[in-house]
Amino acid sequence: MRKVHLSMKELETYKIIKKLVESNGNKKKAAAKIGCSIRHINRLIIKYKKEGKIAFLHKNKGRSPTNKFDDNLKKKIINDYISKYNDANIVHFSEIIQEDENINISAETIRLWLIEEKIISPKTHRVTKNLIKKRCKEELKKAKTKKESNKLKLKIEEMDKSKVHPRRPRCKYFGEMVQMDASLLEWIKGVKWYLHLAVDDATGRVLGAYFDLQETLNGYYHVLAQILTKYGIPAMFYTDKRTVFEYKRKTRAFDDEDTFTQFSYCCHKLGIEIKTTSVPEAKGRIERLNESFQSRLPVELRRANVASIEEANEFLKSYLEKYNNQFALQLNTTSSVFEAQPSEETINNYLSILSERTIDHGHTIRFKNKTYMPVSKQGNTICLQEGMKVIMIETFDGRLLINVFDNLYYAKEINTHELNSKEFDQEETIKALEYSWTLPRKTPWRQDDFLGFLAKQKHKSQYNQNMC
Repeated sequence: MRKVHLSMKELETYKIIKKLVESNGNKKKAAAKIGCSIRHINRLIIKYKKEGKIAFLHKNKGRSPTNKFDDNLKKKIINDYISKYNDANIVHFSEIIQEDENINISAETIRLWLIEEKIISPKTHRVTKNLIKKRCKEELKKAKTKKESNKLKLKIEEMDKSKVHPRRPRCKYFGEMVQMDASLLEWIKGVKWYLHLAVDDATGRVLGAYFDLQETLNGYYHVLAQILTKYGIPAMFYTDKRTVFEYKRKTRAFDDEDTFTQFSYCCHKLGIEIKTTSVPEAKGRIERLNESFQSRLPVELRRANVASIEEANEFLKSYLEKYNNQFALQLNTTSSVFEAQPSEETINNYLSILSERTIDHGHTIRFKNKTYMPVSKQGNTICLQEGMKVIMIETFDGRLLINVFDNLYYAKEINTHELNSKEFDQEETIKALEYSWTLPRKTPWRQDDFLGFLAKQKHKSQYNQNMC
């Protein structure tokens, strides 16, 4: 006699109908238990009397669906992925199959096939990895041969490895690599700021910190100024691909708004290399430092009753010393490759914002929605030809200068109304510039140096082509 295997639901229905027939029970109660009509109960009774237990077995059980893919095709798809496209994500692979083989298979179907074989794509989510790992552990308990057991152990190890990132040893020298980043947090109650940080890779020493309202060039300039003042010129900055450090602002009309050009030009003149990455784990030192500061600094700011961003930046000066004494490696164990600290005036000059401008028909220059006119160090107004290209210089301490063919002039703001009357007020005297009349060769303000640097920027050339 054929042995019949019913599902739990089928078996429950069979028992109810069998009891109903044998005891001649109440059909309404049986219908309520099964969840069907009395007419259907009558049909089940007839099927039971005619076929017995097998009548309750679903007729499609054991049969393959009409839309099922052929097993040979399934093996071919899996083998193609393993041998040719194991670095492609599943969606991309399904598109390749459609184009090359003219076989329309959904990405989800391929994904399920690969999971059955315990194969993951480069873009597999952690949930899927954990699922495969769980299945491997269950099968490992049932493994009969050592070969099968070792294969499953390798799969489990592969899932574990995919969760972590390989460690990179610290740099050998102090100043060889400085990692920079900014993090947003509610540092004091109700107020969010960006904390710009720089940490030395070799020692873990925090070299600079500065709060600003946004992740800005000004914030990174202040951090760089702290590094140059206290330690000197580092060999390299390692940063993420954001705002200040990459070509994102391709449509900016003016160079002073293109923050990559400004910071990159400053580092270029100082001899500092810049490297960027889009992988947070690649610069784990600064990411870990962000976590530490986000955990510790708000408490310290609250303890110090800091209420403004100015007070917070002042507090950072003492806090960095305290933090480094507690957590940084001792400097006497690591050799330094920092170049000698520049003078205060040199730092002020190099951390400038340079922008090319054009003289208008009124012999003036537009800069940050204001109008300026070049004035000599003797106080004489300089009238320049319309259309002439000049360099506007905004120094780190806020002074405005104009470079005309490598001659410096004072930038005098032209107001809508005169501030002083020649008839009724004393004549205004302009303070003489503290710079030489003609720029020397070694200076970051030379016109040909800055324009030559701009010409090398790829996004600049693309922008100019689009404008033509």
